[in-house]
Amino acid sequence: MKKHLAAALLLIVSVTLIPAVPALTKRTPANVKVVSPIPQEGYAVLGENTAGKAAFNDVPYKVLDTESGQILEVPVRDYVIGAVCAEMPASFGEEALKAQAVAAHTYAERQRLREQESPTPELCGADFSDDTSKYQGFFTKDEIKERFGDRFDTDYAKISAAADEVLPYILTYDNVPIIAAFHSMSAGFTESAENAWGSPVDYLVEVDSRSDLTAPKFREDRRFTAAELKAALEAAFDGAVLGDDMTSWLNVLTVSDSGTVLEASVGDRTVTGGQVRSALDLRSAAFDVRYEGDEAVITTKGFGHGVGMSQYGADAMASAGSSWREILAHYYPNCTITAV
Repeated sequence: MKKHLAAALLLIVSVTLIPAVPALTKRTPANVKVVSPIPQEGYAVLGENTAGKAAFNDVPYKVLDTESGQILEVPVRDYVIGAVCAEMPASFGEEALKAQAVAAHTYAERQRLREQESPTPELCGADFSDDTSKYQGFFTKDEIKERFGDRFDTDYAKISAAADEVLPYILTYDNVPIIAAFHSMSAGFTESAENAWGSPVDYLVEVDSRSDLTAPKFREDRRFTAAELKAALEAAFDGAVLGDDMTSWLNVLTVSDSGTVLEASVGDRTVTGGQVRSALDLRSAAFDVRYEGDEAVITTKGFGHGVGMSQYGADAMASAGSSWREILAHYYPNCTITAV
């Protein structure tokens, strides 16, 4: 297991990772929902000195403010609440918010351990920064007030209560904080780390999340003119020969059981679905391609990388009466809920 886990994590940090949504700036308009990107630094390997040691505490997290260059010391409670506010709508069920809080706390603990073992120079001693293209989303209380507006008192109280109930807990595997990956919605089944990132992780496996099929904007059509598609593909895949027939420029070759495109052809080249997603700024790598006249129509299913917990799936489970423990057990099988 540890060999597979190390291989998976080494691969994840050695390639350019695709965020669940395009990187959002720190100050996000109040009507924009932030969905977690893949926080690549937080997915790094923990070495032999850390593995097996669940040495967690309530020491404040150090967050680098990328605008000012200052390192903020944020109490654990404030950080977890701020992360949930940034990552999941307050309208979601309380049990889903609790599950998100545990995932956010787990992410932060893993990242802090990683920085203690192998500091990232750009962080200047911080555990992570507020750069959402690299790390989990986080809002300060002032930013939460700006985002929530007139609903601040109600929504902040709801999220705070959810976070408070689960603050003593994180998820572990072999007594180490897990890779607490999550995404907005799957394509009906979550994707395995092996298919998404190239190597297996024991607890990031395919699970049923068919409630996502009824999530808002589960399917989305993107239309590209021939000029738009050609420009995007040539920019992303330098040297690819596209030819004169547009219908040969992009086609799906193989698809996983969860719906993720594993291989696609771009002219004379074979690429991954993740690479296509990045090149064309698609909502997910679960897509199909059809050609209508002089346009290419790409239909995506779900939103995000598809690995780990589906946020809309968690909300559906909460609505059906599942507890936060049941939600986490479903999306992160074989993991342990561990007291901090």
